[in-house]
Amino acid sequence: MALVQRASPKRLTNLFRFPKRSLRSLRFPGESNDCSSSPALAYGIHVFHCPDAVGIVAKLSESIASRGGNILGANVFVPENKHVFYSRSEFIFDPVKWTRSQMNEDFSKLSQIYAAHRSVVRVPDQDPKYKIGVLASKQDHCLIDLLHQWQDGKLPVDIACVISNHERGPNTSVSRFLERHGIPYHCLHTTKENNKREEDILKLVQNTDFLVLARYMQILSGDFLSSYGKDVINIHHGLLPSFKGGRPSKQAFDAGVKLIGATTHFVTQELDAGPIIEQMVTRVSHKDNLQSFVQKSENLEKLCLLRTIKSYCELRVLPYEDNKTVVF
Repeated sequence: MALVQRASPKRLTNLFRFPKRSLRSLRFPGESNDCSSSPALAYGIHVFHCPDAVGIVAKLSESIASRGGNILGANVFVPENKHVFYSRSEFIFDPVKWTRSQMNEDFSKLSQIYAAHRSVVRVPDQDPKYKIGVLASKQDHCLIDLLHQWQDGKLPVDIACVISNHERGPNTSVSRFLERHGIPYHCLHTTKENNKREEDILKLVQNTDFLVLARYMQILSGDFLSSYGKDVINIHHGLLPSFKGGRPSKQAFDAGVKLIGATTHFVTQELDAGPIIEQMVTRVSHKDNLQSFVQKSENLEKLCLLRTIKSYCELRVLPYEDNKTVVF
């Protein structure tokens, strides 16, 4: 086992490193190598955010080990001069010996001991998938990719509904896909008089765990964000702020831009200024025409959004002060 180290703001250090093994190959201490007698192990994730103190890592490890669990890996981040502690732990356990309710109780006790700001535990095979609502406008590339990735089992979510301010005909690929999979589609035409239909949107997404804006070209108000009370994730191209307004890709192409990107962030009241989650870039050159330029930009947006949703569901993203995020 590697020595425990604390990370500086410049580097997140792995506390534990184990070879990647299937759950079936893992054994608790003293167990037989006979697969028929080994327990059906489950996989869990725990994230923790609290004021910094001596012994937190030891206490977290003890809490898991005392129930027969085994830590596979963990990351810790202690910002310099901030007196706060962040961690993300992955572990395996026997669900017969350590029930889900007991696990919640154990981690709840830790939260009380350290006055935790955030303590979340997930067991993906036991817990319900995150339920999301997807908002989209006229552009389909992010929406279509998200739906296909979900269909292929690459997104650990359930899609509660798709909401748009643009009509999609019954014979479009999106409409056929949603109908085939039983995903409700709601078209809410917006005008200046109806306040962007935010009250209607809130009714449709009240049972979701978070929202994804898949190129939704409407600004959500502070009242909406406060009323919803959960995370909202947005994706946009990396051409801002140099090229605003209509057809930013055409503006960037005409300007001879050589580096383009995509950014995901949490939505806040300030437009496109929420904590950044993920960013990706790629190069373009004089060999690109406008069509290939736009295609590269859209491909980045799709990949960046996919990676962000997966990271969020795997508890790899934690809010951090000063409008930042910790991404493990």
